[in-house]
Amino acid sequence: MAGEIDFIQTLDAAAPGGHYSQAVAYQGMLYVSGQLPIRADGCHRIGEPFEVQVTVALDNLMAILGAAGRRPSDLLKVTVYIAGIEHWPAFDRIYTRYLGDHRPARAVVPVPALHHGYLIEIEALAGGG
Repeated sequence: MAGEIDFIQTLDAAAPGGHYSQAVAYQGMLYVSGQLPIRADGCHRIGEPFEVQVTVALDNLMAILGAAGRRPSDLLKVTVYIAGIEHWPAFDRIYTRYLGDHRPARAVVPVPALHHGYLIEIEALAGGG
């Protein structure tokens, strides 16, 4: 394999709960693992409203981007898993606040359930490295 893999870790986002990294950078690309709405201090608040869960998950994503020297404008592809597609409009409003005019490729995937009973998980691919 040409080049080195850089493993990204920041205390400003939730620590991995399994055998994976928050993100890895390879050949200028950043691959961000799925971010659940777990707070950076590891606190689980599963019963929080959907809007709060979105904010926590996006805060984790932004912290990881920052730790890797990237900005939201470096996002190329975002995949969002939502338990209940009825939450899509609320997600889109909050997501727009975080990304402004930047419009990376995106998929919103309705799923029946997510780990721990959360309502959202966000993974991403970013360039700019």
